[in-house]
Amino acid sequence: MPEVGLVQEEIRRRNAGALLRYVHLLGAVSRAELAERMGLNRSTIMALTAELTRVGLVHEELPTDTGRAGRPSLMVRPAADRFYVLAFDVAVDRLVAARVGLGGSILERRTAVRPRAGPDLHEVVEVLARFGCQLHRAAPPDATCVGVGASYCGMIRPGDGMVRFGPDLGWVDQAFGAELGRRLGLGLPVAVGNEAHLGAQAEQQRGAGVGFQNLIYLHGDVGVGGGIIVGGRLLGGDGGYGCELGHMVVNPYDGRPCGCGSYGCLEAEVGERALLDVAGRPAELFGREAVRSVADDADRGDPAAREALRRIGDWLGIGVANLINLFNPGMVVFGGMLCDLYPGAAAQVRSRIARNVLPVAREHVRLRTAALGDNVTLVGAAELGFAPLLADPLGLPADAGRRATAGTAGTASNCR
Repeated sequence: MPEVGLVQEEIRRRNAGALLRYVHLLGAVSRAELAERMGLNRSTIMALTAELTRVGLVHEELPTDTGRAGRPSLMVRPAADRFYVLAFDVAVDRLVAARVGLGGSILERRTAVRPRAGPDLHEVVEVLARFGCQLHRAAPPDATCVGVGASYCGMIRPGDGMVRFGPDLGWVDQAFGAELGRRLGLGLPVAVGNEAHLGAQAEQQRGAGVGFQNLIYLHGDVGVGGGIIVGGRLLGGDGGYGCELGHMVVNPYDGRPCGCGSYGCLEAEVGERALLDVAGRPAELFGREAVRSVADDADRGDPAAREALRRIGDWLGIGVANLINLFNPGMVVFGGMLCDLYPGAAAQVRSRIARNVLPVAREHVRLRTAALGDNVTLVGAAELGFAPLLADPLGLPADAGRRATAGTAGTASNCR
């Protein structure tokens, strides 16, 4: 093929991927809106949607209510019923698996408790693989799995899903992605990301941060993680381990010990144990329900619970103030257990911002809880799984959906 032809083919594939991404993120969208968003003429949009329809990735249909005179623009809808990913979320005390359809809808899910019992790679992989196979087998016969994504509460090496460091349960250099892929046996790599990084991307693409190009996401679990979006892109750092916001030191002189080995880190001062200790809860009490009980008691006026939220809110506010001064975000989003704590701690956070942030940097910043709620990291994992398809949807065989069952049976899959 001449070089010009190669360039044109690359442009066609890139445009097809961009169009599918819009449909994936927006849901049903008209051809006219796609043309406007992509800056392409309608005949090009028609040709691209025809190709995506041919491979079964989208459906085209008449709008139900045009409200306009003249010929209505066809609506393009993702084929959530035919193409899906398996998404996994590994938190400190729970394991979640889901089948997520093209377009981002969670079609089916499984959840299990994860005991806090030290390094547990084998147990985690066994549970997730079992859930994944159940979800895969339950999919319609003409549906196909196009990817696998996982969120993990630790530092992840880009490319191979190696957990370099998971401080809460002692994971060091654990080949999580490779092991889960081997146990699933679907012939698909498992893309793994840090939970807070994925949460930041999910909120920016589908949650409270839609439309914001500069955003900071803080995710509370047992500790605190973070993700920073700059100019619409995740700030990953030199090795992909950037944005460990929970290990920003906010109390260097008499700070609480942190699982990373330091003292006075943000997560040590605002994490689960700090909250429960200040609220006077016994050491054997822990977990998300224990955190919620403190927030509920504070709402009812319990003095110890209110003091705990005040103290936590002050340290959280110091951390947020530093981040706003450094990155000038348009929005700060609180996710995980911080969704439960922020409403009761908001006054302290805002007070610290008023006292410690440069006036021009705080003028327009918005503070929000995660719109995706407890699904935020699972949604981020699903987007990891969809990434290869969205990068090159025309590389998908035309009969991929119809080949799903036969293709699975012809592999060494554990999901048969």
